[in-house]
Amino acid sequence: MLVKDCMTRHPILISPDAKATEAQQLMAENHIRHLPVVGDGKRLQGLITQRSFALDSDKVGSLNMWDITRYLSNLTVKNVMLTRAKVLTIAPDRTVERAARIMEEHKIGCLPVVENDVVIGILSQVDLLHSYQEMLGLPTEGVRVTMRMPDNKKGEFAKLTAFVAQQGWGIMGIGSYPAPRTPGFWDVVLKIPDVSPDEVKHALSQLEGQEIVDIRSVV
Repeated sequence: MLVKDCMTRHPILISPDAKATEAQQLMAENHIRHLPVVGDGKRLQGLITQRSFALDSDKVGSLNMWDITRYLSNLTVKNVMLTRAKVLTIAPDRTVERAARIMEEHKIGCLPVVENDVVIGILSQVDLLHSYQEMLGLPTEGVRVTMRMPDNKKGEFAKLTAFVAQQGWGIMGIGSYPAPRTPGFWDVVLKIPDVSPDEVKHALSQLEGQEIVDIRSVV
């Protein structure tokens, strides 16, 4: 799956000249945590996050309540945004796993999606979680089974999918990862619809060289 397949298209945008209070209101009303700041032609100029509204103690420490109110009311988006040079972005044709890696490494909650520096979408942690659910077939009812196989033996994955096909079953979702705390093995998760857990368990337990480590019905 690519970024363009799961990003939020036509995200809410704001001008750098808008009031900071307007940005805060937009985020609250639309239940969003990130707001791209754009200029002419929707070209990215910065990013507003929830942290953008944290008060600078050096600037307001000596002010009274009325001065603070006046100070906040005069702030524009340009005054509080994360500047363009500090905003990490991603292209729409990059993979979701690459996007997830960038967000994890930099501890950030979103990536504006840009083409020629024009904002065409935004990818958030929620968008990524939704995409992983879809890849594992969560929207479809069925049996979720995890099979463990040696990672140094060629043909094991093909053997598993061929065996599933021999049963007349389909596969609605699939994923794989190194087996936790079990060096030398790989876990493959399959989502199989229109079948019972007992049927899947009975059949796959006969697959030589592999074992079932988890099986459950998922709605």
